[in-house]
Amino acid sequence: MRIGELATKTGVSVRALRYYEEQGLLTAARSGGGQRHYLDEAIDRVHLIQMLYAAGLSSRTILDLLPCVDAKVNTPQSRAMLRAERDRIERQIAQLQQARERLDRVIALSEGPASGCAYTDTGTPDS
Repeated sequence: MRIGELATKTGVSVRALRYYEEQGLLTAARSGGGQRHYLDEAIDRVHLIQMLYAAGLSSRTILDLLPCVDAKVNTPQSRAMLRAERDRIERQIAQLQQARERLDRVIALSEGPASGCAYTDTGTPDS
């Protein structure tokens, strides 16, 4: 199938598919005219790539995991890589929670009488 058909079947833009190929995540055969042609298995590959991106993995990490996926092998290294990614995401969540708590304190201070700010409630967010 050609790149446009793969894009339609997966719901992924042609631009994203080209990016996946540039990153080594997806491969295509080329016609004599240089057009990309994908096997039907590319649909599952694109869905897997999308799922891994949605889980917060980088292209580099996905590329490192794909040989294990292709070989259908679960190695200690692949599990360690996934755990490291989970730990990285946990740290990001903790940082975001701290930022939210600080913002909540700023909001509470700005609404209090000690802020020195006049409080108006006009119903619009920019007022």
